[in-house]
Amino acid sequence: MDHVFPPPERPSLPVEGSTARFPVRRIYCVGRNYADHAREMGHDPDREPPFFFSKPGDALVPSGARVPYPPQTADLHHEAELVVAIGTGGADIAPERALDHVFGHAAGNDLTRRDLQAAAKAARRPWDMAKGFDHSAVIGAIRPGAGLPDGAIRCVVGGALRQEARLSDMIWPVADIIAHLSRLVRLEPGDLVMTGTPAGVGPILRGETCVVEIDGLAPATVTLV
Repeated sequence: MDHVFPPPERPSLPVEGSTARFPVRRIYCVGRNYADHAREMGHDPDREPPFFFSKPGDALVPSGARVPYPPQTADLHHEAELVVAIGTGGADIAPERALDHVFGHAAGNDLTRRDLQAAAKAARRPWDMAKGFDHSAVIGAIRPGAGLPDGAIRCVVGGALRQEARLSDMIWPVADIIAHLSRLVRLEPGDLVMTGTPAGVGPILRGETCVVEIDGLAPATVTLV
Protein backbone atom coordinates (compact mmCIF):
# COMPACT_ATOMS: atom_id res chain seq x y z
CA MET A 1 0.00 0.00 0.00
CA ASP A 2 1.28 3.44 -0.91
CA HIS A 3 1.15 6.23 1.67
CA VAL A 4 1.39 9.96 1.08
CA PHE A 5 3.98 10.01 3.91
CA PRO A 6 5.59 7.26 6.01
CA PRO A 7 3.18 6.16 8.77
CA PRO A 8 4.49 6.90 12.28
CA GLU A 9 5.87 4.09 14.38
CA ARG A 10 3.36 2.77 16.89
CA PRO A 11 4.30 3.72 20.46
CA SER A 12 5.14 0.85 22.79
CA LEU A 13 6.30 0.03 26.31
CA PRO A 14 8.84 -2.47 27.62
CA VAL A 15 7.58 -5.64 29.28
CA GLU A 16 9.39 -6.81 32.40
CA GLY A 17 11.26 -10.10 31.98
CA SER A 18 11.01 -10.02 28.18
CA THR A 19 12.56 -8.43 25.13
CA ALA A 20 9.04 -8.04 23.70
CA ARG A 21 7.31 -4.67 23.59
CA PHE A 22 3.67 -3.86 24.37
CA PRO A 23 2.25 -1.83 21.43
CA VAL A 24 -0.04 0.95 22.62
CA ARG A 25 -3.34 1.71 20.86
CA ARG A 26 -5.33 4.10 23.07
CA ILE A 27 -4.89 5.62 26.52
CA TYR A 28 -8.05 5.96 28.62
CA CYS A 29 -8.05 7.80 31.94
CA VAL A 30 -10.45 7.65 34.89
CA GLY A 31 -11.32 10.93 36.59
CA ARG A 32 -11.55 11.34 40.38
CA ASN A 33 -11.25 7.69 41.40
CA TYR A 34 -9.89 8.33 44.92
CA ALA A 35 -12.26 9.93 47.43
CA ASP A 36 -9.61 12.21 48.94
CA HIS A 37 -8.64 13.55 45.50
CA ALA A 38 -12.30 14.07 44.54
CA ARG A 39 -12.74 16.17 47.67
CA GLU A 40 -9.45 17.94 46.96
CA MET A 41 -10.89 19.00 43.61
CA GLY A 42 -14.20 20.11 45.17
CA HIS A 43 -16.44 17.11 44.38
CA ASP A 44 -18.49 14.58 46.35
CA PRO A 45 -17.08 11.09 45.65
CA ASP A 46 -20.23 9.37 46.92
CA ARG A 47 -22.39 10.71 44.11
CA GLU A 48 -20.36 10.10 40.96
CA PRO A 49 -20.08 7.03 38.73
CA PRO A 50 -16.73 6.68 36.95
CA PHE A 51 -16.11 9.00 34.02
CA PHE A 52 -13.39 8.86 31.40
CA PHE A 53 -11.21 11.04 29.21
CA SER A 54 -8.41 10.14 26.81
CA LYS A 55 -4.84 10.88 25.88
CA PRO A 56 -3.47 10.14 22.40
CA GLY A 57 -1.34 7.01 22.18
CA ASP A 58 1.59 9.08 20.98
CA ALA A 59 1.48 11.17 24.19
CA LEU A 60 3.30 8.20 25.72
CA VAL A 61 6.61 8.90 27.48
CA PRO A 62 8.77 5.98 28.68
CA SER A 63 10.15 6.08 32.19
CA GLY A 64 13.49 7.83 32.51
CA ALA A 65 12.82 10.39 29.78
CA ARG A 66 13.72 14.06 29.87
CA VAL A 67 10.91 16.05 28.30
CA PRO A 68 10.39 19.75 27.60
CA TYR A 69 8.20 21.74 29.95
CA PRO A 70 4.93 21.99 27.99
CA PRO A 71 3.88 25.27 26.37
CA GLN A 72 0.93 27.47 27.37
CA THR A 73 1.02 26.54 31.05
CA ALA A 74 2.49 27.90 34.26
CA ASP A 75 1.03 25.13 36.43
CA LEU A 76 2.02 21.63 35.28
CA HIS A 77 0.83 19.00 37.80
CA HIS A 78 1.75 15.39 38.52
CA GLU A 79 -0.90 12.70 39.02
CA ALA A 80 0.38 9.30 40.17
CA GLU A 81 -1.71 6.44 38.76
CA LEU A 82 -1.90 2.68 38.38
CA VAL A 83 -1.98 1.79 34.67
CA VAL A 84 -3.76 -1.34 33.43
CA ALA A 85 -2.66 -2.84 30.11
CA ILE A 86 -5.39 -4.61 28.14
CA GLY A 87 -4.35 -7.86 26.46
CA THR A 88 -7.70 -9.24 25.30
CA GLY A 89 -10.39 -7.10 23.70
CA GLY A 90 -14.09 -7.04 24.39
CA ALA A 91 -17.27 -5.04 24.88
CA ASP A 92 -19.90 -5.19 27.63
CA ILE A 93 -17.47 -7.07 29.84
CA ALA A 94 -18.88 -8.41 33.11
CA PRO A 95 -16.98 -7.27 36.23
CA GLU A 96 -16.35 -10.88 37.29
CA ARG A 97 -14.62 -11.57 33.95
CA ALA A 98 -12.87 -8.22 33.58
CA LEU A 99 -9.48 -9.28 34.93
CA ASP A 100 -9.33 -11.99 32.24
CA HIS A 101 -8.76 -9.11 29.79
CA VAL A 102 -5.73 -7.70 31.65
CA PHE A 103 -2.24 -8.27 30.30
CA GLY A 104 -0.40 -6.48 33.10
CA HIS A 105 0.13 -3.32 35.13
CA ALA A 106 2.48 -0.34 35.24
CA ALA A 107 3.10 2.85 37.19
CA GLY A 108 2.06 6.03 35.41
CA ASN A 109 1.92 9.80 35.66
CA ASP A 110 -1.02 11.69 34.14
CA LEU A 111 0.67 15.05 33.55
CA THR A 112 -1.89 17.86 33.59
CA ARG A 113 -1.82 21.52 32.58
CA ARG A 114 -3.89 22.47 35.62
CA ASP A 115 -4.41 26.11 34.66
CA LEU A 116 -5.77 25.10 31.26
CA GLN A 117 -8.00 22.51 32.92
CA ALA A 118 -9.38 25.10 35.36
CA ALA A 119 -10.14 27.47 32.49
CA ALA A 120 -11.86 24.69 30.53
CA LYS A 121 -13.96 23.71 33.53
CA ALA A 122 -14.99 27.33 34.14
CA ALA A 123 -16.07 27.67 30.49
CA ARG A 124 -17.67 24.18 30.46
CA ARG A 125 -15.37 23.15 27.63
CA PRO A 126 -13.47 19.88 26.99
CA TRP A 127 -10.25 19.09 28.86
CA ASP A 128 -8.34 17.85 25.80
CA MET A 129 -5.61 20.47 25.78
CA ALA A 130 -5.18 20.16 29.55
CA LYS A 131 -4.74 16.38 29.46
CA GLY A 132 -3.89 15.17 25.95
CA PHE A 133 -0.87 17.29 25.08
CA ASP A 134 2.54 16.06 23.87
CA HIS A 135 4.55 14.00 26.41
CA SER A 136 1.65 13.91 28.88
CA ALA A 137 1.51 10.16 29.70
CA VAL A 138 4.61 8.96 31.56
CA ILE A 139 4.43 5.18 31.99
CA GLY A 140 6.91 2.64 33.32
CA ALA A 141 7.60 -0.92 32.23
CA ILE A 142 4.63 -3.30 32.28
CA ARG A 143 4.67 -6.21 34.69
CA PRO A 144 2.64 -9.09 33.18
CA GLY A 145 -0.13 -10.66 35.22
CA ALA A 146 -3.86 -10.13 35.65
CA GLY A 147 -3.83 -9.79 39.43
CA LEU A 148 -2.04 -7.12 41.46
CA PRO A 149 -2.02 -7.28 45.28
CA ASP A 150 -2.96 -4.18 47.23
CA GLY A 151 0.06 -1.93 47.65
CA ALA A 152 1.13 1.65 48.14
CA ILE A 153 1.17 4.28 45.40
CA ARG A 154 3.48 7.27 45.87
CA CYS A 155 4.69 10.34 44.00
CA VAL A 156 8.02 11.97 44.82
CA VAL A 157 9.09 15.30 43.31
CA GLY A 158 12.65 16.50 43.86
CA GLY A 159 13.04 13.96 46.66
CA ALA A 160 9.93 15.16 48.54
CA LEU A 161 6.89 12.90 49.01
CA ARG A 162 3.80 14.50 47.46
CA GLN A 163 1.23 11.70 47.11
CA GLU A 164 0.75 8.48 49.04
CA ALA A 165 -2.21 6.09 49.23
CA ARG A 166 -3.19 2.44 48.88
CA LEU A 167 -4.49 0.98 45.63
CA SER A 168 -7.41 -0.34 47.67
CA ASP A 169 -8.43 3.29 48.29
CA MET A 170 -9.76 3.49 44.73
CA ILE A 171 -13.50 4.16 44.60
CA TRP A 172 -13.89 1.93 41.53
CA PRO A 173 -11.51 -1.08 41.48
CA VAL A 174 -9.88 -2.26 38.27
CA ALA A 175 -12.54 -4.86 37.39
CA ASP A 176 -15.34 -2.32 37.70
CA ILE A 177 -13.41 0.28 35.69
CA ILE A 178 -12.92 -2.16 32.82
CA ALA A 179 -16.57 -3.20 32.92
CA HIS A 180 -17.82 0.42 32.87
CA LEU A 181 -15.43 1.47 30.10
CA SER A 182 -16.27 -1.54 27.95
CA ARG A 183 -19.92 -0.44 27.90
CA LEU A 184 -18.87 2.83 26.26
CA VAL A 185 -16.22 1.59 23.81
CA ARG A 186 -14.90 -1.75 22.67
CA LEU A 187 -11.57 -2.38 24.36
CA GLU A 188 -8.79 -3.84 22.24
CA PRO A 189 -5.34 -5.31 22.90
CA GLY A 190 -2.89 -2.45 23.34
CA ASP A 191 -5.26 -0.19 25.25
CA LEU A 192 -4.02 1.36 28.49
CA VAL A 193 -6.29 2.48 31.32
CA MET A 194 -4.97 5.02 33.82
CA THR A 195 -7.06 4.42 36.93
CA GLY A 196 -7.06 7.76 38.76
CA THR A 197 -4.88 9.57 41.26
CA PRO A 198 -4.96 10.07 45.03
CA ALA A 199 -4.84 13.43 46.82
CA GLY A 200 -1.70 15.56 46.86
CA VAL A 201 -1.46 16.58 43.20
CA GLY A 202 0.77 19.58 42.71
CA PRO A 203 3.24 21.36 40.45
CA ILE A 204 6.41 20.10 38.82
CA LEU A 205 8.87 22.87 38.03
CA ARG A 206 11.44 23.09 35.28
CA GLY A 207 14.49 21.03 36.19
CA GLU A 208 12.62 18.81 38.67
CA THR A 209 12.40 15.02 38.51
CA CYS A 210 9.10 13.33 39.33
CA VAL A 211 8.94 9.64 40.29
CA VAL A 212 5.76 7.57 40.59
CA GLU A 213 6.22 4.39 42.62
CA ILE A 214 3.79 1.50 43.09
CA ASP A 215 4.71 -1.51 45.20
CA GLY A 216 5.77 -4.38 42.96
CA LEU A 217 6.07 -2.31 39.78
CA ALA A 218 8.88 -0.48 38.02
CA PRO A 219 8.78 3.29 38.68
CA ALA A 220 7.65 5.92 36.17
CA THR A 221 10.24 8.69 36.20
CA VAL A 222 10.36 11.92 34.21
CA THR A 223 12.51 15.07 34.30
CA LEU A 224 11.13 18.39 33.06
CA VAL A 225 13.68 20.45 31.13
